[in-house]
Amino acid sequence: MDQYLKPTEFFDYDDPKLGLWIRHQLQNVPDDPVEQAKALYLAVRDTVSYNPYVFQTDPGTFSASYALESGETYCIPKAVLLGAAARSVGIPSRLGLADVRNHLSSQKLIDYLQSDIFRMHGFIELYLNDRWVKATPAFNARLCELMDVEPLEFDGVNDSIFQEYTESGEAHMEYVNDHGVFDDVPHEFIVDGIRAAYGHLFARDDIQPEFSGSLEDDVSEGSTQP
Repeated sequence: MDQYLKPTEFFDYDDPKLGLWIRHQLQNVPDDPVEQAKALYLAVRDTVSYNPYVFQTDPGTFSASYALESGETYCIPKAVLLGAAARSVGIPSRLGLADVRNHLSSQKLIDYLQSDIFRMHGFIELYLNDRWVKATPAFNARLCELMDVEPLEFDGVNDSIFQEYTESGEAHMEYVNDHGVFDDVPHEFIVDGIRAAYGHLFARDDIQPEFSGSLEDDVSEGSTQP
């Protein structure tokens, strides 16, 4: 389990500011791995807003400390933030990647991507009670409220990977391709996958995609998928 516990360039829980934040989140939380995982999950889910428009290819933007500092990011850094926080208290973690079809997104984002398939969706697996349990802290409560979806909960026992249906019963998300799990962020693999899927977003031969916007703003303005 050593590789799932150590700090890395991306799971950088040895960053002083991140360490302080972790300790703050665990104040008054029982010294129990499941309770600590639940508290950290909620903190990551709702402290950092989900915004896929802020994706960058710079490796530094994939780290746990950057996710916390930025205040908004997409699914992979949020998963890494949860995984790093878990590692800091002795809970092994590993990053999972999959392609998902999102039935409830903003129409603007789908038009922008030219696809309703979201490549390289990130979640985290935590080793609790002698088994790996999946957790997805991507979608913050405010965004879920705007999109008429119950915020995804995590009990530390059962897998928590997607809201299958909206509150009105419409399909929300399905996993269409599993890329496996990793003890660290496979940065080049992720960027290559994003470039291959959404090459039209990359200006000329530059490595930085031309992303801008806010998913919460899209939804607030009524740009939801019909």
